[in-house]
Amino acid sequence: MKITAFETRDDEKRAFKKLADSLNIEIVLINKPLSQHTIELAAGSQGVTVLGHSKVDEGILSKLKELDIHYLSTRTIGYNHIDLEAAKKLNIRISNACYEPHGVADYTVMLILMSLRKYKQALFRANVNDYSLKGLQGREMRDMTVGIIGTGKIGAKVIDNLSGFGCRILAYDTYRNGNILQKAEYVSLDELYQQSDIISLHVPLLDSTYQMISQDSIAKMKNGVILVNCARGELMNIADLIYAIEHEKIGALALDVFEKEEGIYHFDRRTDIIKNRDMAYIRQFPNVIMTQHIAFYTDRAVEEMVVCGVQSLHSFIKGEKASTELLY
Repeated sequence: MKITAFETRDDEKRAFKKLADSLNIEIVLINKPLSQHTIELAAGSQGVTVLGHSKVDEGILSKLKELDIHYLSTRTIGYNHIDLEAAKKLNIRISNACYEPHGVADYTVMLILMSLRKYKQALFRANVNDYSLKGLQGREMRDMTVGIIGTGKIGAKVIDNLSGFGCRILAYDTYRNGNILQKAEYVSLDELYQQSDIISLHVPLLDSTYQMISQDSIAKMKNGVILVNCARGELMNIADLIYAIEHEKIGALALDVFEKEEGIYHFDRRTDIIKNRDMAYIRQFPNVIMTQHIAFYTDRAVEEMVVCGVQSLHSFIKGEKASTELLY
C-alpha cells in the first residue's frame, strides 16, 4: 500500500514514519501542496493526504481519478478547501481529521485572559522600558459573563476550562450538549449577544455562519465587549469589526484566524509585500491580539492529525469504515 502525503512539515515526519512502520505501508512525503503541478507525484498511490493549503477542486479530483486514486484525507478538521460535491460526483471518498480539543480550548482561555489583562499593551510598554500603570487596569474573570457560540467538542472544553474561574457562562448552539448543562446556561443567540462581556466562537464555517459577527450582531452586544475567534476567519466581517473598534464598541479583539489568511499564515513572509490591507490595519490597534492560526499547534494535536489522515486512508483502501469519514 502506498500513500502520498502533501504539505508535510518537519514536525509531522516522526508520526508519518511511525505509522508507516506500524501499518507496514509506504508513505511518500511531499512538502508542497497538492496542485496541478504536483499531482503527478502521487502516481502509483492508492490514497493521498493534504493540509489546508491544497485547494482540492473538481480539476484536482478528476486528475486523481485519472491516476486511479479514489481516497483523499485532509489532516485538518475543516474541509472548506475540498469540493465535496465534486468528490461525491466522482465517487472519491474523503475524510477529515479530528484531535482532542484541549489545545484549542486552552489557547482560547489564554486569549481571553490576555485581553482582560491588556497584555499586549503591557508587553509593548515593557519593551521600551515604560512600566507605567495608566491604561492597563484589567478586569477579573469571576465578574464576567462569557458567551460560547458552538458547544461541540472544543466549545464544550472551553466551558469546562472556564467553569473553574467562577464566571457566568452562556451557551448557544443549534444542537444542545447535555454534558455542559451543569456548567453553562443555553440561551438564544440574541440573548448571548446582549448579556455577554466576552464572546468566543467555536462553530464551523457554513453558509449560515458566514460573517455571523457583523454590524447587526455587534450592535446587539455590550459596549466594550471582548471577542475571541479561534475557529474560522470568515465567521467575522472584518470591515464591521474595524468600525466597531474605531468607535470603541469592541473593547478587545483576539484572533487566531483571519479571512484570506491563505498564503500568509504558516509561511515566512518577512521580505514580501503582503496583499491583505485589513490584516495590516487591524493588527495595529492596541486592543487587538492576532496570532498566526496556531491554537491547534501542539505536539499531541499534530500527531493526532497525522494519525487520522493516514489511518482513514488505510481503512478506505482496506474496505473498512473510517471513523472521520465525510461520507463522500
